[in-house]
Amino acid sequence: MWLSDFDFTLPEELIAQAPTGRRDASRLLSVERLTGSMASRQFIEIVDVFRPGDVLVINDTEVIPARLFGHKTSGGQVEVLLVRRCPDEPSGQDWLCMTRSSKPLTAGTRLIFDARLTAEVLQAGDDYLRRVRFDCQDDFWQVVDEIGHLPLPPYIRRPATPSDRSRYQTVFAREKGAVAAPTAGLHFTAEILEQIRAKGVEICNLTLHVGPGTFLPVRVEDVRQHKMHAEYYSIPAATAQTINRARAGGGRVFAVGTTVTRALETAVGEDGLLEAGDGDSEIFIIPGYRFKIVDALITNFHLPKSTLLMLVSAFAGRELMLHAYDRAVSEKYRFFSYGDCMLIL
Repeated sequence: MWLSDFDFTLPEELIAQAPTGRRDASRLLSVERLTGSMASRQFIEIVDVFRPGDVLVINDTEVIPARLFGHKTSGGQVEVLLVRRCPDEPSGQDWLCMTRSSKPLTAGTRLIFDARLTAEVLQAGDDYLRRVRFDCQDDFWQVVDEIGHLPLPPYIRRPATPSDRSRYQTVFAREKGAVAAPTAGLHFTAEILEQIRAKGVEICNLTLHVGPGTFLPVRVEDVRQHKMHAEYYSIPAATAQTINRARAGGGRVFAVGTTVTRALETAVGEDGLLEAGDGDSEIFIIPGYRFKIVDALITNFHLPKSTLLMLVSAFAGRELMLHAYDRAVSEKYRFFSYGDCMLIL
C-alpha cells in the first residue's frame, strides 16, 4: 500500500481560506458505500438521513490559542506551540511544545512571553517536540487566552482574525486542549442539532484533543510503516452506554469527523462493546481495517496523501473515495477545514 495510492490533483483555488457566511451554508456530498451512488446536497439536508434510534457522536474539544510569541533572554525571537500538557508533572505547567527559532532551543533556555508568563526548555521530547515548563504569575488559561494566537492550519494562508476565534470552533466545544478544530463539527448549529434530536436521535459527546500530527505529512512510501502521533481522548460512561444500547437495538452510530472515529475505534473492547475511559489514541486506520463501532461518517475533504484520506478510504473504499473526490473537484466543492462536507453512509 503506497503513498501515491492516496494522491489526487486539487486546484489551489478550491482550498477554503475563510468560512461560509453561516455554519450550515456549506454543501454536502452524500456517498453510499454499498451502491457507490452520490448526491450533491446542502448541509442542512443532513437532518433527513437520521432515523429514530440512531446516535450522533460529537467531539467537544476546544481549540486553544496555542501559538505563543516571545523571546529568549538573549533576545532571539521564539514561537512556541502548545501541543499537550504533560500528565506526570503535578503543577500542570509542563507542556510538550513545537518551537521555532533561529537556532534550535536547548535545555535550560529561558523564554519570556509576557510579564506574567515565562518558561524554561527542559528537554527535547518525542520527535519534533520539546518539554517546556511554564511559570505563570496569573491564571494560566486567562493569560494564554489574552496573548495567544489561534493556530490556523498551514494551508490557510492568512493571519488569524478575531472572527476565527469563534468560527474555528464548534458550537459544542467545551474541553480545552486542541490545536486544531474537529472540522466536521464546524457545520453544525444549535438549530440543526435540535432538529436531529427531534427525530429520536441521541446526541452524545466524547473528547479527543486534536494535535498537530493531523497536518504532518506521511514521510514513508509504504504507508504501513507510518506511526501516528498520540492524541488524548476521553469517553464518558454515559456515551459508552448510549452507543452500546443503540447498537444492540439496531441503531446506527454517526461519527462527526475522523477524530470521533479514531476515539471510538480505539476504545472498543474485544467483545465489540465501547469502553468508557481515557487514554492516548495512536490508532492508524488504513484500507483493510474492519470498523467495529462507526456506521456512518460525517467528514470534511482531506489533503492528498494524508492519514485522514487513508481513514475515509478505509471506511468507504479507496477507489470510491477517489472517485468522490474527483467529483467534488469537478463540482468545485470547497476543501479542508473551512470547506464543504461529505456524508458517507
